[in-house]
Amino acid sequence: MRPVRARVSRPASPDVRLTATVASAGCAAKLGPGDLRAALAQLRQPRRDRRVLVDASTLDDAGVFAHGRGEVLVQTVDFFTPIVDDPYDYGQVAAANALSDVWAMGGQPLTALAMLCAPDTGLAPEVIAQILQGGLDKVHEAGASVVGGHSIRDPELKFGYAVTGVARRRKLLLNSGARRGDRLYLTKALGTGVLTTALKQGRLEPALLKRVTRQMASLNRAASEAAVEHGSRAATDITGFSLLGHASQMADASGVTLALSPSPEWLLPRVLEYVAADVHPGGLARNRAFFRSKVDEAGLEETLLRALYDPQTSGGLLVAIAPRRARAFEAALRRRRVWHVEAGGVGARGEPAVRWAAPARA
Repeated sequence: MRPVRARVSRPASPDVRLTATVASAGCAAKLGPGDLRAALAQLRQPRRDRRVLVDASTLDDAGVFAHGRGEVLVQTVDFFTPIVDDPYDYGQVAAANALSDVWAMGGQPLTALAMLCAPDTGLAPEVIAQILQGGLDKVHEAGASVVGGHSIRDPELKFGYAVTGVARRRKLLLNSGARRGDRLYLTKALGTGVLTTALKQGRLEPALLKRVTRQMASLNRAASEAAVEHGSRAATDITGFSLLGHASQMADASGVTLALSPSPEWLLPRVLEYVAADVHPGGLARNRAFFRSKVDEAGLEETLLRALYDPQTSGGLLVAIAPRRARAFEAALRRRRVWHVEAGGVGARGEPAVRWAAPARA
């Protein structure tokens, strides 16, 4: 399926600037990890159905349910407030973000149910239609089908999908699958939260808006297929809890330590400049407050460190792969024209969960 290009955030009318209608944009609108964990810890869980292979206990990107001989269902849900101003682009990014959870598990999306929360005044039907069309086109590009949805009135606009996919049980990509000696790869540049905050403040130039919109609307399918093809057993997509947050969750689930080698080359243009000027979403500080105990922060320049806590929207995959297969995996990513960097490696469990592999550049 040929990729559907994002329209690059041209407002539908002079009266519509979607990011100005909400308090937080995209995945930065998520509950802080501390508040969420505190609520989940109070739940009285029923006895787990033996067909449930993956649930929330390992903080994976989706749930997994045994179905058929060697095949599993992969199920996820994701929706958020506007991350860009153009309605069609917003729909595309929301769809790409929801679909990504299935690919992060090594699956293929099959069906999607749309979820729309919208105010009953202030948004023309044409704007809602463009949001839905953007999502519909992106789901079609992914080879899946929108089979229905649900809408409610809400003071703040929100849109996304519940997605069901399938995978082979023996080829799942899991938070718990990283092994000592694995190499780590990142498949999209970081900084979407910072740049879209600059957009919300009217400080982002058109060329950079175009770049970040296209990245967020791009699918993680090719990266996932390359990971499965080359025998990876561990991956996660980098979204609202930041690279360092999601990396620490993988380390904890796998019983290992991730050694990262951060570089400004991992970031989209101007991210460090904006962070230094305190242009960033509130979710960055919440992520750092919760996850910093899991990260050895010493030795990394402060601005780059803060950027690694930036909540991402429709971010790339963090993939762990055996060293003997790493170069073939890199070649597969290049053939598929997937941006990537080698991000570090996996070591024996120590404290904390994430450390630096070498003196970092800033």
